Amino acid sequence: QVSSRGTLSLAPAGLIAHHPPRRRLAPARRWRMARLLKLLVVPALVAARCPFGGEGPLPGGHPVKVGRRGVAQAGFAEAVAKLDIDAVKEDLNELFTKSQEHWPADFGNYAPFFLRLAWHSSGSYRISDGRGGSEGGHQRFDPERSWADNTNLDKARALLMPIKVKYGLGLSWGDLIVLAGTTAIESMGGPVLGFCAGRVDAVGNADTVALGPSAVQQALYPCAVNGTCKTPLGSTTVGLIYLNPEGPLGEPHPAGSAKDIRDSFGRMAVNDSETIALIGGGHAFGKTHGACPAGAGASPMEDPANPWPGKCGTGKGKDAFTSGFEFQWTPEPLKWDNVYFKQLQDLEWEKYKGPADHWQWRIKNASPEQQKLGMLTSDVALTVDPEYKKLVEAWAKDQAPFDNAFAHAWYKIATRDMGPVTRCVGKHVPPAQEFQYPLPAPAAKLADFDEVRAKIKKVLTTSSSVLPADVYDGKPNYGPLFVRLAWSCASTFRQTDWLGGCNGARLRFSPQKEWPANVALDKTLLVLKPIKDAFGEGLSWADLIVLAGNAAVEAAGGRAMKFCGGRTDASDGKGSQYLAPRLSGATMDSVALKNEMEIMGLSLREWTALMGAHSLGQMHKTRSGYEGAWTSDPTKLSNEYFRELLLEEWEEHSVQDTKLLQYKAKGKELYMLKPDLALRLDPELSAIAQEYASDNDLFLSEFAAAWTRMMNADRFDGPTGNVCDKAVEKPADAAPLVILM
Repeated sequence: QVSSRGTLSLAPAGLIAHHPPRRRLAPARRWRMARLLKLLVVPALVAARCPFGGEGPLPGGHPVKVGRRGVAQAGFAEAVAKLDIDAVKEDLNELFTKSQEHWPADFGNYAPFFLRLAWHSSGSYRISDGRGGSEGGHQRFDPERSWADNTNLDKARALLMPIKVKYGLGLSWGDLIVLAGTTAIESMGGPVLGFCAGRVDAVGNADTVALGPSAVQQALYPCAVNGTCKTPLGSTTVGLIYLNPEGPLGEPHPAGSAKDIRDSFGRMAVNDSETIALIGGGHAFGKTHGACPAGAGASPMEDPANPWPGKCGTGKGKDAFTSGFEFQWTPEPLKWDNVYFKQLQDLEWEKYKGPADHWQWRIKNASPEQQKLGMLTSDVALTVDPEYKKLVEAWAKDQAPFDNAFAHAWYKIATRDMGPVTRCVGKHVPPAQEFQYPLPAPAAKLADFDEVRAKIKKVLTTSSSVLPADVYDGKPNYGPLFVRLAWSCASTFRQTDWLGGCNGARLRFSPQKEWPANVALDKTLLVLKPIKDAFGEGLSWADLIVLAGNAAVEAAGGRAMKFCGGRTDASDGKGSQYLAPRLSGATMDSVALKNEMEIMGLSLREWTALMGAHSLGQMHKTRSGYEGAWTSDPTKLSNEYFRELLLEEWEEHSVQDTKLLQYKAKGKELYMLKPDLALRLDPELSAIAQEYASDNDLFLSEFAAAWTRMMNADRFDGPTGNVCDKAVEKPADAAPLVILM
């Protein structure tokens, strides 16, 4: 804790996370989401013996934790590779037209129902941190399964259960949900691009609890008024997939709705044409359900034994309540066509309150045949936005470009969270798409990496005119800079959606090369360029960067590490715009730090070990704005970093010229940043730091394992494999973290 005089006490202390103010939903859904929020947050706090269930900040040290993406069950990769996807599709097509009494199919066909299931599962994806999407099958778990937008989708999953049981391990829930939606589109005549199998199912909500509503979401991504939520949240309204279709905050304002559409779809990295294709394609099929104002009844969170029974008559069929709207979009709701766009363009629409007292739109002066048709405010919004309107008019006249746009947009939204195409399995996988940021194949003959390593070690202590090396004890040393280069390249990796990493070496291009955290790394590459030129095509920049980091760690006293070559180089920096660093030298909030660990797929031990790299090098005012070295010997990788961190007394220090705040050891020329002090203040991280401070061998071993795993994290070989698995030793601490709230 920092005293009023700016001195840090020796006692570790917890950090504070804050609850946001209460959210205000659109009137028709406010009561349902309020009950859901109470059910999700309060029991979790009680279970953790936390008495602080009200508004205001959580107490210091309160355990708000997030988890790591689920680990595949043994044998999954082999099972999914053997799965007969065509046989699964045959079973799905048979299911579509077998209406069952417990939940009758609209128009005698479940295909639109399963399209909605897949749409709402995949559409939870958000580009800000890579969370959401269908991988993991998270819609089976709260909070997602109890979202208002997922009302009655428990029935869809129940209908799929016999197929899931039939095919077992090789057919994950994530794959089954997406395949059901894709097959549904095909069965109704719609265009599809293909299918990527290999989604790994989660065993709980650890991966997506941050989507909210939850204590984790409140701590990380608060939203003052539900319905006006901003990125990094994926929707304007927590509990809805994108936005309120009734209009902003439940008001039927098409212009405002258009702004929300562009905003919320943009949070999935979906452009205008993809947005209109997805809306128009999805709304070519099926109908909405809102038979009366009484609602759907208790959610799965409230009543898992009898969720959403429906309070309108029988609660099913013509009495069903799902979204609260009641109409079908087109005259033929089981047929793929562009009639949706024709109706938007050619007919005049007027707003009115439907049977469930929700704002919806009908055709003005409708004929008897047209009275069953309707639109949402978010549909009518497409006619008032100039760019959206152009697409509506174009696709109303010509269906062919709409078909092409939808096929690609559907595959993108359903597959985005799977990462590169190298994680996909099956004969229905299409060629790599732009959103998968494909890389070229490795060179036919790779460089001799032992020779490369030898040249790197010579360069380590030879100063170059393009970027003079830091001098320690009178000797130039690029080691700390090479470590920073490799870390900056690899640490863009996200295990949430498998983007980033050093494969491709995209830090050579914009925007990565302009990130403040990467200052001077362009010149560091120039220091290494003679080595790259010497080995030509057999040595990629990506391999050289990682190997330079490894060599620098080893030269500083780190464990010898096996190197796995074969990375290739991208031709541009596409995709990097989503991966900008979320932490800085000013980050001291352990909740934010642990969130970053979760996004990167690092455990607490791995993160703490990797922070030990701060034993190398020094800070530069002209680069980061901070100054000084962390340890007395910045050329040696050791546990001195942890010993100094835990044993010294730290005082606030304002850097002259930049005025940035860091910490200085009392009476010594040693310096730390706020993320360093977080290791001391957070009880869990501090406990690990104490182990390393007492055992240098333990630190060096666990650093090497964590470093190697991070450098190789993006070397995918199918949904669960890594091409480097046989070349490296896996870290001891690789189990998923446990959710505690």
